[in-house]
Amino acid sequence: MNAEARFGEAKAADDIVLPFQIAAHALRGRLVRLGPAVDAILNRHVYPEPVALLLGEALTLAAALAATLKYDGVFTLQTKGDGPVSMLVADVTTQGALRGYAQVDHVRLKAALDRPGPDIEHDPVPRLLGAGYLAFTVDQGTASDRYQGIVELNGATLADCIRHYFRQSEQLQATINLAVGRADADGGKRWRAGALIIQRLPEMRGGDADAEEEGWRDAAAKLASCTRAELLDPDLPPDRLLYRLFHKGGIRAYRQRKLADSCRCSRQRVARMLRGLPMAELEDLKVDSRLVVTCEFCNRGYGFDQREIAQLHAEPGPAARPS
Repeated sequence: MNAEARFGEAKAADDIVLPFQIAAHALRGRLVRLGPAVDAILNRHVYPEPVALLLGEALTLAAALAATLKYDGVFTLQTKGDGPVSMLVADVTTQGALRGYAQVDHVRLKAALDRPGPDIEHDPVPRLLGAGYLAFTVDQGTASDRYQGIVELNGATLADCIRHYFRQSEQLQATINLAVGRADADGGKRWRAGALIIQRLPEMRGGDADAEEEGWRDAAAKLASCTRAELLDPDLPPDRLLYRLFHKGGIRAYRQRKLADSCRCSRQRVARMLRGLPMAELEDLKVDSRLVVTCEFCNRGYGFDQREIAQLHAEPGPAARPS
């Protein structure tokens, strides 16, 4: 049995993050593979295809970037812009719970898609998101300060915006390869996504500067050579893909981390949110004597009748935290 077969003997896995190291160049990396999780999230709201692609990219980037950090809480990637897709939100918890949604003005979206020019896949950020910003937030609860990094939406794609963020950082060099699309899986066309990211961290430098630079450029070139088909192929095991790209540098894969489509909404969280609103505002929101709150992430509705609303305001409770 050859070395590649031994390295890639595990069967294909979906909804995982696989950490790895390129030993010869002292580089760290992450491979993200999304299958059922991204398919469920993107199909839940029946987004138009360009919006689904954009949200799929946000979900994959959130999973990839979160895996490069040490945190105990929630990592959020969020965009805000003046385009027809005014907001994208994707977040992932330390336990791997992944969710996301997009706010879309469908009238403006149609106008943007009808506008003459290259295919939308070449410049989705300026055409769909417009001018605005991309923010990364790490929320570890009340026991720790919230960290946030913000960068201007600068680039044709979300991956370009991430690369722009990396270039602005003096402490981190990183590059990323990203793909989202439909592929044959489970007897039909399913949404899939994949990403590769490698990092060159300051604490991992200190040897021969020329050799380190050559190693970084070589690894970045190999990452860029990974095709869309390879990133999305459900039959290509993740460790086999890593070996195919980086085996000459001494690739070492570590224990994979699972990801799952999982929303954190609950009736209790919604009740806490309603408790913080004035009764007059709640009355204005009622339809047929009933108030229904729908989660923007998972599309689940929580209904409250007049008696339940009155009871909420009669029972003091803690201020709601973001769900």
